[in-house]
Amino acid sequence: QVQLVESGGGLVQAGGSLRLSCAAAGSIFSINNMGWYRQAPGKQRELVAGFTTSGSTNYADSVKGRFTISRDNAKNTVVLQMNSLIPEDTAVYYCSATLRTTPSRPLIVYWGQGTQVTVSS
Repeated sequence: QVQLVESGGGLVQAGGSLRLSCAAAGSIFSINNMGWYRQAPGKQRELVAGFTTSGSTNYADSVKGRFTISRDNAKNTVVLQMNSLIPEDTAVYYCSATLRTTPSRPLIVYWGQGTQVTVSS
């Protein structure tokens, strides 16, 4: 059993900052990649920021220079620091991890329950 436990989010004024944290807990053998997605009302879920299998980072163009993703491999945790928030960042943010629970199991994508981020103008 694997769970992605998210924390952070909330309501903030434009220009403010928020910090999202996600910890992968349970029976985990290895994590290939981990990151954050978001889904605004009426829109498709999109990648915000994430770590690839090689350890490099990917950011959506709309958040480059404002958001920073970091990780703690020992704790299976990723943190998304969001600065200079704008109303367009309003969405439900989801943590995602692609991982194996044992060496012989295939890679499976897990999702957190989502956390609301609302940026007021």
